Amino acid sequence: MTALTEAPAAPSTPGPVALALRQGVVEIKQFARSREAVVFTLAFPVIMIVIFASIFKGEIGGGVKFTQYFITGMIATGLLSVGFQSLAIQIPAERDRGVLKRLRGTPMPKWVYFAGKVIMVLVVGVAETAILLAVSVLLFDLQLPSSGGKWLTFLWVSLLGISACTLCGLAFSSLARTARSAPAVVTPVALILQFISGVFFVFTSLPTWMQHVAALFPLKWMCQGLRSVFLPESFAAQEPGGSWELGRVALILIAWCVIGLVLCITTFRWTTKRDG
Repeated sequence: MTALTEAPAAPSTPGPVALALRQGVVEIKQFARSREAVVFTLAFPVIMIVIFASIFKGEIGGGVKFTQYFITGMIATGLLSVGFQSLAIQIPAERDRGVLKRLRGTPMPKWVYFAGKVIMVLVVGVAETAILLAVSVLLFDLQLPSSGGKWLTFLWVSLLGISACTLCGLAFSSLARTARSAPAVVTPVALILQFISGVFFVFTSLPTWMQHVAALFPLKWMCQGLRSVFLPESFAAQEPGGSWELGRVALILIAWCVIGLVLCITTFRWTTKRDG
C-alpha cells in the first residue's frame, strides 16, 4: 500500500491587529535608523527647553515661572513635530523613492500602511513626552500634576492633539511634490504655528489678530489644554476666555481630527505626478 502523504497546511493569514503591529515595528525601525529624524524630533524640543529655561528665569505673573509656562508649549510642540512635521516630510520621501507605489501593488491592505504610521507616531510621541517631562522635572523643577483628574486631562488632550496632528500630517504630505521640497514646505508652517500659538511667548501678550489666527489651528488649543494641567487654577483667569475652556479644547481638537481624516481620504497620493 502506498502511504498517504498529507498536504502541507496553508500558512495562516495574520489578523488585522498582527498586521498593524508588524507594520508598526517596521515604521519604528525605519524612524530609529534615520539620525536626522531622531535628532530633530526627539532632541530639538529638549534643546529648546534648556535654552529658553536658562535665559528666561523670571515669573510671568500669578506665581507662574516662565519655565513652567514654556514647558507646556514645548510638550505640545513635540506632539506636533512627531505627528505632523515628521509624517509630512517622511511620506513624500517614500513616495519619491517609489515605496508607496510598490506597497500599493502588494496584497497588503492599504489601511495597514497608515496603521503602521499611527503606531510609530504614538510610540515616539510617548517617548518624547516622557523625555521632556523627565528633563523638565530634573533640571527645571517642573511641578507634575497632583491629581488624577489633571492626569486624565493630560491624557485626552495629548491623545486628541497627536491624533489631529497625525491626520493633518498624512494629508499635508500630498502638498510636497518631491522629497527635497518637503522640509521647505512643512517646516515654515510648523514654526509659524509655534510662534503664534503661545509656545515661545505668553499667548495673551501676542497681538489680538495673531491670537485669532492661532485659534483656527489645533496647536493653540493643545497648549491651552496642557496649561490647565501644569499651571495653577488661578492662572485660568489670564487666558483669553477667562478660563481653561476645556470643552472648547476638546471640540476643536475633535473637529480637526475629522477635518484631517476627510483630507486624508480625499487627497492622499500613492504616486508622484510623474508616475501618473
